Amino acid sequence: MSTLTPFHLAIPVTDLELNRTFYREILGCSEGRSSDQWVDFNFFGHQLVIHYKAGDSEETVHNPVDGKEVPIPHFGVVLSMAQFDLLSARLKEKNVTFIIEPYIRFQGLTGEQATMFFKDPSGNALEFKAFKNMDQLFAK
Repeated sequence: MSTLTPFHLAIPVTDLELNRTFYREILGCSEGRSSDQWVDFNFFGHQLVIHYKAGDSEETVHNPVDGKEVPIPHFGVVLSMAQFDLLSARLKEKNVTFIIEPYIRFQGLTGEQATMFFKDPSGNALEFKAFKNMDQLFAK
């Protein structure tokens, strides 16, 4: 599989400092440039920018996937299994509340993967996953 180009994602947050701490201290993302309205992070090799937005986040809806209610919208990254295991242990140690606890999705099928979902302090849903076989990332 070829190396993927890093993406850039900007998301709204209702409390810049609370989310800054979450992404830095809970997820372990290193901080880049910032202002009083936004903060850049190295989000597992990708650029994530949290932008202050006054008011509540939009309501989250769900779609069923493998018998679980997956929040829409959501974002995240694909990790190696070792990275996934380390991150899930870190999140449990930090008492993060999961929407969907870490588990193996599509077990024994094409695209078998570890996955977990949780929200940042502003209600943005995040998914982290790791494939048993990375060659099946886009398999049908």
